[in-house]
This record gives sequence, structure tokens and C-alpha cells, in this order.
Amino acid sequence: MSAAKTKVQGIVDENPVAVFSKSYCPFCKATKALLSELGAKYYAIELDQVDDGAAIQDALANLTGQRTVPNVFIGQQHIGGNSDVQAKKSELPTLLKEAGAV
Repeated sequence: MSAAKTKVQGIVDENPVAVFSKSYCPFCKATKALLSELGAKYYAIELDQVDDGAAIQDALANLTGQRTVPNVFIGQQHIGGNSDVQAKKSELPTLLKEAGAV
């Protein structure tokens, strides 16, 4: 298993909510704003600000089939991107509670 894949798995396993993001991405900002509004504790890693960001993005693409950011996991389950998170707005409080993020 590659170092990036191991890192991704560790982040997903150790955090109730993990957001793989880029600091300049408006969709990432919208996802993080929604999670913050709901009072969720989440771990965000800005792929444009870490040395292995491109490798992490490749690992996410292999793991989830999704190359774009944000790439969101709640309770170790892959949720998807911003449109997926926004579409689950009514389910999020329950998902976040079950994951221990609120």
C-alpha cells in the first residue's frame, strides 16, 4: 500500500468526519461551512497546502473513484463531494451524530 493511501486510510479511520479539500475551492468552502453550521467537528486537509497533496488525491481517486474535491467521509463512509453533501442536508444531523462528530 502506498504511503499516500495509508495516510488517507489513517485520516478516515481516526476522524468522525474527514474532508479532503483545497483551500481555494468554493465547493470545499461550501461543504466546510455546512458542516460548521451543523456544529460538526471535522478534520480537513488542504491538498494544495501539503507536499503529498497530489499523491493523496491520486489515492482518493483509487479508493473512491472520485478525483474531485471536496472528498468527504462521515463515520468512515464515503459521502462524496459538495453536491452529495448538500443533497444529504436533511440526513446530515443523524449521520454526524452516529459518527460522533456532534
